Amino acid sequence: MVYPNAPWTLKGYAVQTVQMVDVAKVRSLIPAELEIVSVWPGKTLGGVYVASYGAGSVLQYNELIVVSGLVSYAGHWGAWISHIYVDNADSMAGGREIWGLPKQLAEFSWNENSVSVQKGDKQLCSLVWKKSFLPVPAGIQLPFSGPVISCWDSNFLMFKGDFGSRLGLVDAQVEIPAESEFFGLGLNQPTLTVYCDELRLVAGVPEMIGEKKVAYSY
Repeated sequence: MVYPNAPWTLKGYAVQTVQMVDVAKVRSLIPAELEIVSVWPGKTLGGVYVASYGAGSVLQYNELIVVSGLVSYAGHWGAWISHIYVDNADSMAGGREIWGLPKQLAEFSWNENSVSVQKGDKQLCSLVWKKSFLPVPAGIQLPFSGPVISCWDSNFLMFKGDFGSRLGLVDAQVEIPAESEFFGLGLNQPTLTVYCDELRLVAGVPEMIGEKKVAYSY
């Protein structure tokens, strides 16, 4: 596969949901070395991010990211991505080999106010949203940054996603059917959903922050 070196600059639009998630539901998806950060007793923060990256991006593709919790390790904190899907094989290879993200291939269907994601014959999720309110005026991008912790081979990595986007709150419905690989996380009742227009995302160069313990069978 041929993919660009990090950092990657991606431009397009996206929908991001945010909600509290039961720590008990995600513990098995997160390495034992990582502490899950609670934002409420027994709850961490997660959500679903679906994006389409087009002209001006280092690669053009669609992406679904499932954040199953906030984690901390060795003085660092960030989001833990338990599931991630793209429709570009080069993006999949780069995501795995640069950032240690478990990217898989899937199919994306976008309409004006909805998106559906399917892997083979299984529906992963669908989002439908209504017109945004409290939008940021056209041409004005709000900057924000989000650290991510991942694991590649036996190393824990951390990298930053630096965003600039015109934002608007939307009223959204999320459907995650029982056949979906992340149905058990309970991510179908978002507290907040944001539509990101004029999006510019820079996925930064990862740095190693520690080593994963080796599990022996004896």
